[in-house]
Amino acid sequence: MDCHADLASVTEFPHPEKLARVDCSTCHDDAATKHGASVHSQVAGGKPSAACADCHGAHDILPSANPASRTYHLNVPNTCGTCHGAQGTHGRAPQVSAQYQDSIHGQALSRRGLLVAPNCASCHTAHEVRPKADPKSTVHGANVVKTCTTCHAGIQPAFGRSVHAAALSRGDPRAPTCASCHTAHGITRTEVERWQLDVVSECGTCHAESLRTYRDTFHGKVTALGFTRVAKCADCHGAHDILPASNPVSPISVDRRVETCRKCHASANQRFATYDPHADANDPERSPALYYTSRFMKGLLGSVFAFFGIHTLLWFPRSLHARRARNRRERTSADQEG
Repeated sequence: MDCHADLASVTEFPHPEKLARVDCSTCHDDAATKHGASVHSQVAGGKPSAACADCHGAHDILPSANPASRTYHLNVPNTCGTCHGAQGTHGRAPQVSAQYQDSIHGQALSRRGLLVAPNCASCHTAHEVRPKADPKSTVHGANVVKTCTTCHAGIQPAFGRSVHAAALSRGDPRAPTCASCHTAHGITRTEVERWQLDVVSECGTCHAESLRTYRDTFHGKVTALGFTRVAKCADCHGAHDILPASNPVSPISVDRRVETCRKCHASANQRFATYDPHADANDPERSPALYYTSRFMKGLLGSVFAFFGIHTLLWFPRSLHARRARNRRERTSADQEG
């Protein structure tokens, strides 16, 4: 009767089959307040999209420390998957359970049983699950880095001094966060070749011109063919601590460029490091030699095609005349033999 308060007025038993919805806030007011601010409290079809019993159970509630509990750390993904899985009970719920289960986080949890591996609640919280567009959400763009670095604390100092962190602190909505490069749910190991190749294109979603000029180089051509043993964006610019070339600490600064090139080219010297990995054949100011060479080669190619095209057109009537003359001679010779 502590939960089913409406039974207090019942004088005849058995009691009615349908009872009033239990108000868990009478005991769990803090959790209820957080749930009230979450996306799960949104009413659809006369009931919240996810009520307390959907996650904790009804009469078989167990403490989260119990391995049999629905909210035990290792069981949370399966509990969330009842709505956010392929067979989700709510049609509008994002179907992200499979992505998480295949991710490095999901594999660490389900296959290795690591309690330190993050589950859904580690990022979204347990009760106050807010939509990512909500500035108070733990997965909002401005808060993602803080959320991820609760586990990946060693990344925070490096990312904190990067140009991306600076753009994020200015409130730039285009500034990349952890999820921009690593995705939110389908996170894979960075050593996987597929990820290393895909992240190049991911960088290009913001740096389209840099990706275009990179793809024109030897490095870009080889990665486009599916090989990873050449320089990619992070090999030169860094991964989390990306700094502008004007910063002396940057791996692409004038002082450190040779050192960066030597990671792949052991004999690289100062002259070798003058190579421009983003040379642009369309920019005479950045790459004058390449620009004018490109224009000359295009002009030469056009001239060759034009010359031989005109030559072919002029030769065609003569060729046609010669063929007709040959045909006439062959017919005349055949008539004489006949």
